[in-house]
Amino acid sequence: MNTPSEAFRPLQADDPVVVGSYRLAARLGAGGMGRVYLSHTQGGRPVAIKVVRSELADNPAFRRRFRREIAAARRVRGAYTAELIDADPEAEPPWLATLYVPGPSLAEAVAERGPLPVPAVLWLMAGVAEALQAIHDAGIVHRDLKPSNVLLATDGPRVIDFGISLAADATSFTATGAAMGTPVFMAPEQASGGEITPATDVFALGQTAAFALLGEPLYGDGSLPAVLYRIVHSAPDLSLLPEEVRPLFARCLAADPKERATLADVVQWCRERIGPDPEGGEGPSVWREIRGSELTVPVPVPLAPSTRMLPPTSVHWPYAPPSAEPMSRRTRVALIAGALAAVTSLALLGGLGWAALGSAESHGSTVTGSERPGAGASGTVSSGSSSVGDAVEASSRPSPSPTAPATPLPIAEPLQFLDATNSLNLGDQDVRKDRKGDIRFTCGAERCSLESRSSVLLPRYDKPGATYDMCEFELRHATSHHLPLAAVAAGSEICARDRTGNIALLVVQVKSTASPDVGFLMVDVTVWPPA
Repeated sequence: MNTPSEAFRPLQADDPVVVGSYRLAARLGAGGMGRVYLSHTQGGRPVAIKVVRSELADNPAFRRRFRREIAAARRVRGAYTAELIDADPEAEPPWLATLYVPGPSLAEAVAERGPLPVPAVLWLMAGVAEALQAIHDAGIVHRDLKPSNVLLATDGPRVIDFGISLAADATSFTATGAAMGTPVFMAPEQASGGEITPATDVFALGQTAAFALLGEPLYGDGSLPAVLYRIVHSAPDLSLLPEEVRPLFARCLAADPKERATLADVVQWCRERIGPDPEGGEGPSVWREIRGSELTVPVPVPLAPSTRMLPPTSVHWPYAPPSAEPMSRRTRVALIAGALAAVTSLALLGGLGWAALGSAESHGSTVTGSERPGAGASGTVSSGSSSVGDAVEASSRPSPSPTAPATPLPIAEPLQFLDATNSLNLGDQDVRKDRKGDIRFTCGAERCSLESRSSVLLPRYDKPGATYDMCEFELRHATSHHLPLAAVAAGSEICARDRTGNIALLVVQVKSTASPDVGFLMVDVTVWPPA
């Protein structure tokens, strides 16, 4: 269980000082999306600030989905959710703020105190199911419910990280070769690349609650391919669970999503067995016992005079050591005058290009690099007041050449499941249920491979993080339609091009070829369609 010193760590040299209008007080942790910090609202209420990793922020597909999912997450209002109270998907980097829950995660509680008793798990399931109802009512499927995303507050559980999982999953993470989902807690249809529905979260709820009862995943330990295979192809061993809860878990963990219990069913089943709460809504004593002692949250950090008036949409990183001499007023005036002169000169040289940009900004629009004709995949110009800092930053960005070819916008599909029964077309990114697609996984007695009727396949041996330009260049002289998988491992990247001009990057997440008759491949697929 986290002690105060473990839960609230001091800011490091590479941490921001201010995010938006929030002064950071401590570092809370880090995850696949980015770093998480403690801050406070102006009224002093603690909040958790999540700052997105730069690799994700630079991906236009992530930006679009993040923007959409944030808008949906703002509508979530539930007693058992950590409410999203603020966000800026246009910032560099993007960030969001949720109410801070001063309690351990379910994963931490189980690691510290062992498996939970049945009454506490029933209380947990009812609360998490109610949280998922609120999330689904906002049009969101969580997709990554797991013990570390369930926090134990004094009055029940809180579900976190909803509203951003789709944005993260669908971005493909080609820069790191990592998938955002947590395979051990996935539903069969998610592990095999099928349709994601609210029933997917019900399966994850069953998995999460089983972990609370057992202290380990219900589908066991071992290699990731072995666990995924058991989730997809075998039923869970419910005999490991207490007998009185097996009927509920059998319904939550049904292989067919249509046969699973609804969240309303879960809430009713648990409440009937919990009975009336005799303790004024604070939860049974067993719940408070598993939470441990209360954490003392650090007090708000006052804004320094130099940062109090900074724009609320920017992330301010440390730029000078504490001992730096303060800049004199005369020096500041000289720097501002020089910056204005430089901006004026650039504006005169820019001509119509700058005029067009100014026209777009005058209407309060946000021009994104990936959305302008002839622009590359990086760079944004946000609307707002015309400050000297904004002008200097804009002047440092090169204007796109009107003759430069546009980088196609990527289309990402994470965790595509390929085995001996299906196939893949780059043009529609969907895995076919037959072998008539262009790219197929084959596994014989001697070796396994990827084969294609018309697409060129090229393994990459350079550092990970291939871009469209890299794949396009490397594929110019490639001719092979056959790729042996002997040297391919998790994180390996494969560039592909089909006959219609689609360029694709396949990032291997899981390779299981030890048993050829049940071999499979899970890959993140990013496709850049022809211009």
